[in-house]
Amino acid sequence: MHVEMWTDVACPWCYVGREHFRQGLAAFAHRDQVEVVQRSFELNPRAENGTIPIVDAVAEQYGRTRDQQVAREEQAAAMANAVGLEFRVGGRVFGNTFDVHRLSHFAATRGLQSEVLDLAFRVNFAREASIYDRETLVGLAVEAGLAEAEVREVLDDPDAYADEVRSDERLAAELGANGVPFFVLERRYGVSGVQSPAMFTRALEQAWADRAAA
Repeated sequence: MHVEMWTDVACPWCYVGREHFRQGLAAFAHRDQVEVVQRSFELNPRAENGTIPIVDAVAEQYGRTRDQQVAREEQAAAMANAVGLEFRVGGRVFGNTFDVHRLSHFAATRGLQSEVLDLAFRVNFAREASIYDRETLVGLAVEAGLAEAEVREVLDDPDAYADEVRSDERLAAELGANGVPFFVLERRYGVSGVQSPAMFTRALEQAWADRAAA
């Protein structure tokens, strides 16, 4: 069975949602027959990298007060902690994730996409290091098992794997996704937002039953 997962490394709900999906998949009887495809989505494709705290940038973007945005961060942190994920509030900065997505597609050619994305999420939310910093990206990619020289070559070429990122984003738009996390099962069922692990298990069971019937 085929499952596609759209996420953005800057998205706290994706950090939690990916783990909820994993736990839901672990409870699915046919989990060994599920292929999960990681796809790219940019929440802020026009963002520039800088040093603006994420709390301030997102509060301004959505017309919230700083206190309101901090409360949302604390809500995400509580959800992350509940499933065993570390989440620090307040230290991240705002930026553009296009290079992270390009790097993840390169990692897919080496069979290490999930490892790179897992580390990128942890670096961003648990370590609060800037995923928009080139050396941070190189370091996490090497930690995930990629060759440093190849990683630097990809990052040096702005066109490398750019088409793959844009293709994922076009497909998301065609399927009606305007936010993440977004999951598509068998190109028939869409699941959006931070759903519970049990909800993901039920969705997988439904898709599997319909696939078997067909």
